Amino acid sequence: LKTPERAAKAFQFATQGYGQDAVAILNSARFQEDISEMVIVKDIELYSMCEHHLHPFYGKAHVAYIPNGYITGLSKIARVVDVYARRLQVQERLTTQILAAIKESLNPLGVAVVIEAKHLCMMVRGVQKQNSVTTTSAYDGEFLNNHVTRNEFLKLISADLS
Repeated sequence: LKTPERAAKAFQFATQGYGQDAVAILNSARFQEDISEMVIVKDIELYSMCEHHLHPFYGKAHVAYIPNGYITGLSKIARVVDVYARRLQVQERLTTQILAAIKESLNPLGVAVVIEAKHLCMMVRGVQKQNSVTTTSAYDGEFLNNHVTRNEFLKLISADLS
C-alpha cells in the first residue's frame, strides 16, 4: 500500500511553506505605481494543518492593502497565503503573518486580513462542532485607524459582486 511513503509525501506538501520566503515572493512582482485605492484579493482558498492536533483546517482568506507607491502582482497575495498556510499553524498567527509580509514588502498605507476557516480538530474530536467557523482578523495603518476604511473593506468582502 505504501502508506508510510504516501503519508510522508502528504506531510511534506502540507509543510512546504517553511522553505519559502513570503517577502521575496511579493518583491518578485513589486511595481512602482502612483495608486492609492484599496486593492482586495478575496476568497483565497487555504488549507493548513493545526499545529496542536495535526488535523487540517481550511477556509478562505480576504486580503487588502492600500498602496503607498508600490503594488504587487495579485497572484503573489494568494501565494503569500499559501506560504504561511502550508506550515504547522494556528489561524491567529497565520492571519498576522500574512499582514506582516505585505507590510514589510510594500510599506502600504494599510493592510487588512480576514480569515474564515473550519477546523477538523473541532469537527471530528473534542467538541465535535461540524458547522463552526472561526474568523480572525488583523488590521494595520488606515484599516486599523480609520473605521470608514475598515468598514468599506468588510462590506466589499461580504458583497457578492458577480
